[in-house]
Amino acid sequence: MTERSRSRLLEQLREQQRLPVAVLFYHRVADHDLTPWTIRKDDFKKHLDWLQEHFELVSLEESQRRIRSQNNDRFTVSVTFDDGYAENSEYAIPELISRKIPTTYFVTTDFITTQQYFPHDIAVGCKAKPNTWDEIRDYAASGIEIGAHTKTHCDIGAIRNPDILADELIGSIQALESELRTRCRYFAFPFGKPDNTSQSAVSLLKRHGIEAICSAYGAINWPGNDGFHIRRFHGDPLLERLKNWLSLDKRHLADHSVLPFAEPKHKFPVLR
Repeated sequence: MTERSRSRLLEQLREQQRLPVAVLFYHRVADHDLTPWTIRKDDFKKHLDWLQEHFELVSLEESQRRIRSQNNDRFTVSVTFDDGYAENSEYAIPELISRKIPTTYFVTTDFITTQQYFPHDIAVGCKAKPNTWDEIRDYAASGIEIGAHTKTHCDIGAIRNPDILADELIGSIQALESELRTRCRYFAFPFGKPDNTSQSAVSLLKRHGIEAICSAYGAINWPGNDGFHIRRFHGDPLLERLKNWLSLDKRHLADHSVLPFAEPKHKFPVLR
């Protein structure tokens, strides 16, 4: 898809008030022990500079409202984080707060309690400390929305035992609500691909009052859908790739709604 055709499509969508909503997810912002889920501080700053120049950065709640609306005439992006790394207190969170960028921060509660390293970090030789509960409370007090990300960063799609499933989902939500003294409204699936989710998990979260679930389908969200399943894609360290994705890369316009709970009400734009 050429730059010209993308610009034409964007202008058409703006005229139709059908501009999509993009939700990014990051993990860890640091300059050492780099992993595929770590972005350097300077690169993160470049992301924020570019995003603030070209998009309206809104809360996950506002993104959900715009997805549910039949019309959206503003370029919209929400910023989220997964897992819960202590090093985000050094730069990422202060930077987001100073820029007044709404952020949702999904945490795996057992690692905060035990202070053990994440297995996916250990597997690649990285020993990055998880957040503490005091840090999470400070984030919440600063206006960061805290969401649940299971207790142990497990693959929800692989769980067949209903008791284990409930413990991972509801147990993480209850831990957050107990520590923060506020309701947990959002949940993000670890790994976040279709195979890492399940209909039983989604039904359980709905019954428990969760307002939206976040996946990592690598897709954008279109106005006119119910907004319960929010698709996200990784804030890649390469700024040029992020620019490509947010300027309606063809790969991210495809219909990624695989699960029955995620079927959109409207078809995606047809690219010619």
